[in-house]
Amino acid sequence: MAVTPGRTPLIGATTYREVVRRDHWDEVSDLLPSSYATAVERAGGVAMLVPPAPPAHAAAVLDGLDGLLLSGGADIDPQRYEASPHPRTGGPRPDRDAWELALLEEALERDVPVLAVCRGMQVLNVALGGDLVQHLPDEVGTDLHQPRVGAHGRHGVDLVPESRLARILGPHVDIATYHHQAVHTLGKGLTACGWAEDGTVEAVELADRRWAFGVQWHPEVDDGHELFAAFVAACAGSGSHG
Repeated sequence: MAVTPGRTPLIGATTYREVVRRDHWDEVSDLLPSSYATAVERAGGVAMLVPPAPPAHAAAVLDGLDGLLLSGGADIDPQRYEASPHPRTGGPRPDRDAWELALLEEALERDVPVLAVCRGMQVLNVALGGDLVQHLPDEVGTDLHQPRVGAHGRHGVDLVPESRLARILGPHVDIATYHHQAVHTLGKGLTACGWAEDGTVEAVELADRRWAFGVQWHPEVDDGHELFAAFVAACAGSGSHG
């Protein structure tokens, strides 16, 4: 897929809000690994970093965007899917959860293209009424999905051959992985279209929207150009801004 000549899609990429030390300062900062923006740029778009904000501003933000990229990061608060926290579930980030759910709801309502990465796929699932496995090693018995702290692991993912995602990536992909939670019960309208060898759901698509996919892996760090190219091309045709 190619981006329409002269058309530069603006893609909102959600950020983290963390305390960061720079020189002698410890400051709350809005962050996102540059790999996300680089992947969007290489595919012909521009990443607009979108930090947490009051959910009421979601509509105004989407007015200026052609696509929504939900990034990876911290665990979703289990209260969002009516569960008690597992001992290994990270502390809640209520501002980020509320903001990303509001952005996603607005994007889906407008049929704006959505690419949901890692945590983002989990946000997509929870937004549509699904729930999560809170600590995968308890379920699958291995550390396949997060083999080392601070480093991406690798494994294969098999995609349903007739799925829209397989038409972009082919029936099998080798991916970069780093997560300890995953989809359990699918949200309304979502279809699982990719699995790891241990049965973990690795990809979902929302059939009743023009372009909405979730992937549990990190295409922005390795081998993800085809997916980002398809995403940016879809965003170029969304006509949301300008």
